[in-house]
Amino acid sequence: MALGSDRNFRAGPQLAAGNTCAQPCRICSVRDRVIAFAGVIGWGDQAMAVDTVLREREAAGHPIRVGMVGAGATGRAIALQLGTPVPGMRLVAIANRTVANAERAFREADIHGWSRVSSALEAERAIAGGTPVLTDDPSVLTACKAIDIILEVTGTVEAGASVVLDAIAHRKHVVMVNAELDSLIGPILNERAREAGVVLTNTDGDEPGVAMTLLRYLRTLGLRPVAAGNIKGMVDYYRNPDTQRAFAEKNDQDARKVTSFADATKLSMETTVLANATGFRVGRRGMFGPACKDVREIGERLPADAMLETGLVDYALGAAPHTGAFVVVHEESPLKKAQLAYYKLGEGPFYVFYTPFHLPHLQIASTIGRAVIQHDPTVAPLAGPVCEVVTVAKRDLKAGERLDGIGGFCAYGLIENAVDARAADALPIGLSENCILRRDRKKDDVVSFDDVILPAGRRADVLWREQQLRWPMREVEASPHRVLVAAAS
Repeated sequence: MALGSDRNFRAGPQLAAGNTCAQPCRICSVRDRVIAFAGVIGWGDQAMAVDTVLREREAAGHPIRVGMVGAGATGRAIALQLGTPVPGMRLVAIANRTVANAERAFREADIHGWSRVSSALEAERAIAGGTPVLTDDPSVLTACKAIDIILEVTGTVEAGASVVLDAIAHRKHVVMVNAELDSLIGPILNERAREAGVVLTNTDGDEPGVAMTLLRYLRTLGLRPVAAGNIKGMVDYYRNPDTQRAFAEKNDQDARKVTSFADATKLSMETTVLANATGFRVGRRGMFGPACKDVREIGERLPADAMLETGLVDYALGAAPHTGAFVVVHEESPLKKAQLAYYKLGEGPFYVFYTPFHLPHLQIASTIGRAVIQHDPTVAPLAGPVCEVVTVAKRDLKAGERLDGIGGFCAYGLIENAVDARAADALPIGLSENCILRRDRKKDDVVSFDDVILPAGRRADVLWREQQLRWPMREVEASPHRVLVAAAS
């Protein structure tokens, strides 16, 4: 049932019946009239914020219809929030390999009366009639005309790539809650999305989106960002699913996923996503990660020359407020520095701004709204890869061993400048799963393509090679740092 007034938008998980408004309204032709800029859309002399447009959609009974692929811990948290429901959008469909997990997500979100479907046409009819749907087949959602945007929350590379490409082929916007996929082949997937005229974006709430949202805001103020990154509580390269199992079970999480949080792999993937969106590099493999009592110290702990020459992605270790993301800006003007000192930002010339939270399940709503209403990606690659996440041995490895991928016992991932990763022929961590070692590798060695036999028939390998051909690398000197040049073929 469509909602007739925004007074009742929290009353329950109602769905809009159909895709047209009962009365002509400004939101119906938003794609033809939108001008995206830092959270505001403009129609001639009129400007409206995303939240205003979403409330208009709510009042008109014309919410954004969201389909989600993946119902793990993150997917369930997103469903829980969208089931509130969020003004101007509805979670209308979930696809998950294990249907029971999709049912759990709907149930915990207090969304009832769902229907199980096996085709896009079935899904379209059910959603048009006000019934949410679930399926074990993601292609049902990507092809369904009653869905406006796909949330890809699988946390996988191979399956995730298929979902994204299929959604793009059906001219659907996609939000990737998937640093694993984005850090590996985000640039080529984004190129496909641009060609199709749709938005592909990582999400606000995860650290790359939090940092990028803040960075874009600071740029609109005329400030010069020179570094950005995460606030990280701990890093231990040698954590594994056994060491993390108790924590994972306590928090209803997957042990491998939690391992990737602790062993620097997820941190490296997230900062790679941010590097590709900003053009910033890393000062060294794995970043500097200076220990700080407070995040405001990070501007003094990172090398000034590197920040000024190339920009840096990095992280503050153990810093209050212990969560969120930061951006460092640079200012040399004595008068401007005096003003910033007056407002208690320090003496400069590097000043730290930060967001003291990251809440993917909450902040994703902003990314959904911006993507559909403004065609504005929260965080997406500028062009080709600036950084990559390389595979590093977590222990001594023997020839014939099968690598177990992200969050496993065999390897951890570290961010590296793409030009240096390619010079070393380094194996990306996102392609490492099920590779068989040709030779022994010692603990903390970088694993190269020449060290492994790749599994046959993987789509991700094809896309990664296409990405390398699309943006071939060449090295230039940039005193004293090596800079990536992404040159279109």
